[in-house]
Amino acid sequence: MTTGFSGPIEDRMALRDLLDTYADAVTRRDAADWAACWSEDAQWSLPDFAGVDTVVGRNAIVELWNAAMAQVPGLVFQAWPGAIRVDGDRATMRSYTRETFQRDGAPVTMLGTYEDICGRHDRIWQFQRREFRSIG
Repeated sequence: MTTGFSGPIEDRMALRDLLDTYADAVTRRDAADWAACWSEDAQWSLPDFAGVDTVVGRNAIVELWNAAMAQVPGLVFQAWPGAIRVDGDRATMRSYTRETFQRDGAPVTMLGTYEDICGRHDRIWQFQRREFRSIG
């Protein structure tokens, strides 16, 4: 069996904590905690969403997120890793997501996957690049 997990267990756990912190901040709608998950020069790519493509810089990413969150009341965001590979202060991670929210009074579930590049700055892991693709 080939595993998608490699590198020091402490770093893999810290990256899992990053993913869990991100999901928790989304569900709580906590923009400050969510923003802290991103590096200052991060990129967020959303190629499946017309007119969005790639947003660069933490401030622009948070601005887009705040606008999106206003459209999805009652959102619950879940995420789990499919792969985490650590190489020094850089890591790649693949994760899967399930977002459940209300739209026009009806429940909606969106499934997706993220391909991430993470970096460690001052002993703290953050997302440097996230690319989201819808899978259902």
